[in-house]
Amino acid sequence: MENVNKTVVAVKGVIVHEGRALIVKRSDHDEVGAGTWECAGGKIEFGENLESALVREIEEEVGIDVAVEKILFATSFNTDPTRQVVILTYLCRPNHIKVALSEEHVDYKWATKEQLKALLTPDILQDFERQQVFSLLD
Repeated sequence: MENVNKTVVAVKGVIVHEGRALIVKRSDHDEVGAGTWECAGGKIEFGENLESALVREIEEEVGIDVAVEKILFATSFNTDPTRQVVILTYLCRPNHIKVALSEEHVDYKWATKEQLKALLTPDILQDFERQQVFSLLD
């Protein structure tokens, strides 16, 4: 019998500029996380280098070229009983800050630490707290 379970690997970037981090709001029509705020990034393609995938995804989603500095943390969750998502989150620095959103997202914000705490989902906040991501914005 064929295994119906699926694991997806994604990369996300905490893009930091002058004490703020870029977050994007998912479209209200997304299957997973509709209307929620998150960091830019997405799924890696087979054979793709993790950091190259992150640079590509950030360029596609927000039109920004970034320098990937280091991995911050990894986490995983299930979107349904047969689909697990593994997310590798990296610290990134933008080479420019002019955002051009893709159709996947409806809004963006260069957010302060307080705004991040108010807008991000509890799961992302928990990861940020546990991994001391907020200290990057001091």
